[in-house]
Amino acid sequence: MNNFEFQTVAHIISQTGSANQLGQTIALHYPATRHVLLVTDAGFLKTGLMRASIDDIRAQRIEVSVFSDVVADPPEAVVLTAVSQARQQGIDLVVGFGGGSSMDVAKLIAILVGSSQQLNSMYGIGNVKGKRLPLIQIPTTAGTGSEATPIAIVTTGETSKMGVVAPQLYADIAILDAQLTLGLPAAVSAATGIDAMVHAIEAYTTRHKKNPLSDMLAKQALQLLWNNIRTVCREPNNLAARQSMLLGALLAGQSFANAPCAAVHALAYPIGGIFHVPHGLSNSLVLPAVLRFNASAAHLHYAELATIIAPHEHGSSEAKSASLIDALEQLAGELGIATRLKQVGIAESDLDRLATDAMLQTRLLGNNPREVSWHQARTIYKDVL
Repeated sequence: MNNFEFQTVAHIISQTGSANQLGQTIALHYPATRHVLLVTDAGFLKTGLMRASIDDIRAQRIEVSVFSDVVADPPEAVVLTAVSQARQQGIDLVVGFGGGSSMDVAKLIAILVGSSQQLNSMYGIGNVKGKRLPLIQIPTTAGTGSEATPIAIVTTGETSKMGVVAPQLYADIAILDAQLTLGLPAAVSAATGIDAMVHAIEAYTTRHKKNPLSDMLAKQALQLLWNNIRTVCREPNNLAARQSMLLGALLAGQSFANAPCAAVHALAYPIGGIFHVPHGLSNSLVLPAVLRFNASAAHLHYAELATIIAPHEHGSSEAKSASLIDALEQLAGELGIATRLKQVGIAESDLDRLATDAMLQTRLLGNNPREVSWHQARTIYKDVL
């Protein structure tokens, strides 16, 4: 039994319709709250799915403001604008309402408003000082697991990304409500669901900090996600399947928050940063090729996960591992999302730059079951071009 530490969000509410009681939840746990900031993106705000939550907060005689300027791969400027607004308004509790970008921005607002520390001093692992405002996270996609992680990703240059990783970024409360995921296009449900599967797979096979709790959560997450992703894409109003997907994404988030991700994410980041491909789809595009690259070192672990995804395979661990990878590759095609880099506007002339940028992701590459060189990264990109 290896020595390990495990941290996670303290309070989880998994219940369809639970976001409608957001005001009551705040009043119960933070009775002194006077002014709440909801952090989201313009697209989700327009759906009207936040209206019941806003009304319930106001019913508790708590003031509500909304910051809806979050964009995918949020740049520092968006974070700092939100922080300035929150300070001016006297915000004393923050709620992230959306996908990973909105929840990441919410984390940073809560930290920056709650302390005098500068954002650029927080990048890296364990560099956050001091306290933060109370923080509630409500995912609207079943993908990033950001509601259960201590990580926030920010775009710091034109395309480069930096991470803030610290225990202060764990939310106080995570609320899973499948009603908020209604209306998601099938392609978004597919890509975000595969993203969550990547979290589970990479946590289960990580070189550093793999532990029994993360393993257990990763396997349960993978089972929920694999068993429900097709249903969600084919039956978009199936709330039971959507709730299962949200729970699977959260469990995967808990897992990789403690047993960190690796080369799939390292190679996906440049695709998103340079070509503005959504994070889940970026992961899905490189997943099969990275798993095949890793198989010589990770086939025993892949074989264990194959009991969930490819239970029909009863051969060697190598055969089970191959069946797992084949099934994941077939899933993306079956769900109708892009499976080749060319489909998202990437040409062979872009591969050198992608490989160079991927090599900068040392935090992630160090966790991979196999070391990845620049030439190997380029070959992986070429394999999925």
